[in-house]
Amino acid sequence: MTEPSTTEPSKIEPRIYLSPPDVTDVERKFLLAAFDSNWVAPVGPDLDAFEARCAELTGVRHAVALSSGTAALHLALIAAGVRRGDTVLVPSFTFAATANAVMYLGARPVFLDSTPESWNVDPQMLADELRGRSVRGNLPRAVITVDMYGQCADYDPILDACDRYGVPVIEDAAEALGATCRGRPAGSFGRAGVLSFNGNKIATTGGGGVLVTDDGSIATQVRHLSTQAREPVAHYEHRSVGYNYRLSNLLAAVGRGQLQRLPQLVEARRATFEHYRAALGDLPGVTFQPGAAYGVPNRWLTCLLLDHDRRDRVIAELDRVRIEARPTWKPMHLQPVYRDCVMRGGSVSADLFHRGLCLPSGSALTSHDRDRVVTVVRSVVKE
Repeated sequence: MTEPSTTEPSKIEPRIYLSPPDVTDVERKFLLAAFDSNWVAPVGPDLDAFEARCAELTGVRHAVALSSGTAALHLALIAAGVRRGDTVLVPSFTFAATANAVMYLGARPVFLDSTPESWNVDPQMLADELRGRSVRGNLPRAVITVDMYGQCADYDPILDACDRYGVPVIEDAAEALGATCRGRPAGSFGRAGVLSFNGNKIATTGGGGVLVTDDGSIATQVRHLSTQAREPVAHYEHRSVGYNYRLSNLLAAVGRGQLQRLPQLVEARRATFEHYRAALGDLPGVTFQPGAAYGVPNRWLTCLLLDHDRRDRVIAELDRVRIEARPTWKPMHLQPVYRDCVMRGGSVSADLFHRGLCLPSGSALTSHDRDRVVTVVRSVVKE
């Protein structure tokens, strides 16, 4: 007679998602107040207040709320002067939006590997690439950094290298709201930073993004381009091609409620990471994303490494009992669409993908939810 699985549920449990929105009556009140005021779209007082709060949280002077983090990346690259035929240095270990925004402009990404110490772009590799390109006379138009899974890149050496060669930095902090690097908030590094308020992020507007910057001219340019580049005259006058990228006032109202609760949302994610690490860290071959000494991550997602076969078995068994888990990002240099792009290194990011596992990390997870996850992971890994 076959023994039942140790993870066989005794009843149908609700599905646990990887990183669902966490909204409460706080966000509902902001949203209904905006609705009742008839400030629905396209702009309004909630949009202004949401932008002001994003600027305050990231320690910069300006914020422009947009329809997505990808839109913010696109406009940040335009503001950096990226044009057709240019190159932009990009970490390979990232979500596709980081590289896609480069391609929108007819430019080409050059991919760089990560460090195992932080899973972020390798600062020494970045400096070496800039040095070599300077000698050859083909410096990139810009560098995009990514704050991976809510942990900031190591910005001191990155900014030193980029400043040496006059190459602007765009910080993709889509996953990192609430994280810090040497005491500075994520999003405050480089010429512009990008935040995401997609539904799976620590704070959400249901879909949206924000460009943050200390440079008023960049904020003005981005705000202009995001509203179809309409000139300030009575009729519809356009002297350049613009985009329909502005965030609505209603969504900004939801964002205001989320930002009011941001400390609690971040603390819940960090607590989940510590819970998983305490419950699973003793398993053979299991290691968690390291915490870099130079900063404090927000732990947007709890990620760990284990051997490839067991990783896939864990995902399958979690799915069988209605729990969502996923591999870490597949590096861009391994994606078919980017197979012809230049890659420097690649072994670290490839390993992070082949062994990486993202566990459910939503800020509304209960102790019972986390225990369900731990039971499955321990059962499969110990087989």
